[in-house]
Amino acid sequence: MNAGYLMHGGDYNPEQWLDMPEILETDIERFLEAKINTVTLGVFSWAKLEPQEGVYRFEWLERIIDRLYENGISVILSTPSGARPHWMADKYPEVLRVNGMRQRNLFGDRHNHCLTSPVYREKVRLIDTQLVKRLGGHPAVKLWHISNEFGGECHCPLCQEAFRNWLRKKYKTIDALNDGWCTTFWSHTYDNFEQVESPSPIGERSIMALQLDWRRFISDQTIDFMESEIAAIRAAGSDKPVTTNLMYKFWDIDYFKMAEKLDIASWDNYPTWHKCEEWETARDTAFWHDVIYSLKKKPFLLMESCPGATNWQSVSKLKKPGMLEAASLQSIAHGADGAMYFQMRKSRGSQEKFHGAVLDHYDGREVRTFREVCATGKMLETLGEVAGARTQANVAVVYDWENHWALEGSCGPRNENMHYMESVEKSWRAFRRMGLNVDIVNQKSSLEQYRIVAAPMQYLFHDGFADRIRKFVENGGTFVLTYWSGVVDENDRCFLGGRPHGLMDVFGLRAEEIDGLYDWEENRICRPENAGTGKIEGLKEQYRCQYLCDLVKPSTAETLMVYGDDFYAGTPALTVNHYGAGKAYYICADAEQSFYDDFYRTLVRESGMTGAYEGEIPEGVEVTSRSGEQADYVFIQNYNRFETQVKLPGGEILFGPADGKLKPLESVVVKRKKAQDAL
Repeated sequence: MNAGYLMHGGDYNPEQWLDMPEILETDIERFLEAKINTVTLGVFSWAKLEPQEGVYRFEWLERIIDRLYENGISVILSTPSGARPHWMADKYPEVLRVNGMRQRNLFGDRHNHCLTSPVYREKVRLIDTQLVKRLGGHPAVKLWHISNEFGGECHCPLCQEAFRNWLRKKYKTIDALNDGWCTTFWSHTYDNFEQVESPSPIGERSIMALQLDWRRFISDQTIDFMESEIAAIRAAGSDKPVTTNLMYKFWDIDYFKMAEKLDIASWDNYPTWHKCEEWETARDTAFWHDVIYSLKKKPFLLMESCPGATNWQSVSKLKKPGMLEAASLQSIAHGADGAMYFQMRKSRGSQEKFHGAVLDHYDGREVRTFREVCATGKMLETLGEVAGARTQANVAVVYDWENHWALEGSCGPRNENMHYMESVEKSWRAFRRMGLNVDIVNQKSSLEQYRIVAAPMQYLFHDGFADRIRKFVENGGTFVLTYWSGVVDENDRCFLGGRPHGLMDVFGLRAEEIDGLYDWEENRICRPENAGTGKIEGLKEQYRCQYLCDLVKPSTAETLMVYGDDFYAGTPALTVNHYGAGKAYYICADAEQSFYDDFYRTLVRESGMTGAYEGEIPEGVEVTSRSGEQADYVFIQNYNRFETQVKLPGGEILFGPADGKLKPLESVVVKRKKAQDAL
């Protein structure tokens, strides 16, 4: 993304201060002191850029970009489509969204606009075109930021017709739709596409495939809108890269599909630091850094984070000393080429006036947050050579957005919480505990580059997924599938003939029943009394399991662990099947984390892989690595609330203590020359 430096800066809203030019001059002085090298402009500036329809006022923005450029500060220029001006809603009410109750919203809030509306799309195209022509060629502008935090849905007549057209394209005939949706159940058969409407609290809610297709449509329509903005930028003459800011645990849009249209992935990260032990929050955040990196498998950008306390979380907790630096470095460790903030200066009023910022309402240099931003800027400048380095992974964990949607609406075997994300994160954590980089992939991703792939709870199988698994195992890979996988097709129709569909020979078993456990229930997975040839080293005698227990009937699979309780005590809970040159493991129950830790440690040891850390990584310590053309970089961070001794790998210390004694929230970065360069 950047050669030789890491981005440091964030969202800047100078239009709020145009009547106070002395503040704008002070801002630049402070930015330079904090080693701010990049700011994002124009995210919510539409009313200032086009105060009346067709009347454009770009002079103020151009002056600010000029001034920033004179001081060596680059610009990420945003399209303003995240929030429309009042005049548009007044003149064109169709641009406002309609909710599931079929009520049109009033003007207000962000993203309260219909992404299908031809009027809205045309107004966005016009202002994007003007932005490109006026400012797109400015040497300060390095990147386009498309809109802001896409999300939400609209049920207006325009969207209903667009949904029907989406369905016509997919199914071709109404008979094919009825077959795919199993509409004969409850006599909900459609006579024509015109009868189809989006799911509603006052309408159709019982057809799972309808709900699944509606979610696909909303995701596709959002991506299509984003593409129309990108097309407007390209048509106006700019070829600079584009991004948009993705969000944490946001399920409405398939980010794998959205990222295909972006040059750079970026996301907004707002952890609730200090709500629990810092290592717990760091682990959760690290998973999402890996998701965002994996979308394009190249460096991403941390577009927003908070230098202080947010104002919208349930409690506005201050970051303790050292937290900002540690959190920013964590993003770099996982593949970011920049750590950015929302916001650069606090506004005087409205909803986010108390949201943390680089500059407070009192912007003296001695303010603690500002001093910590300065320290972070210095750290990022020191580590500039890391920019462009990639994270290389030999293991992957499958997370699939559409599978997630299908599980949420599956109506069984649990309806309160299927714990899908927990099951994905358990496998990811186990690999990370060994200092291994981990890619997060979906069912359509290529698997050839990996040695071990884990696919927890893949309830919905996309066309071709079973074939990719079969080929991967045949060619010598180790694949781990878990309970409640290969159950339904892409329309949420149950496969006939057994599960996991298309893979019963690969895994050497057939899953027959699944037991949903109450939240207070537990079972055990245990070593069988007579393990025989099916013994696996490195596992304890027993582990707890809960939530879901799959009951399977082996054919060629060896039983490695069995259930300890209930009427299915003694039946398989963990199996392995040799297929082709590889191995196919099946985990039958939602086991505790320690099982995954022990199990994957055994698989990794058998594979001969090693992580970036020699020996056992201390609890509460995170180890990550990035690989550049000339060197590798190992990041070791202590998220414990006490000093922790770590074993440093050989190499040059770029940042942090050389003795390996890491204080709470302290980090060390080690540069290691590649083998060919060390000769």
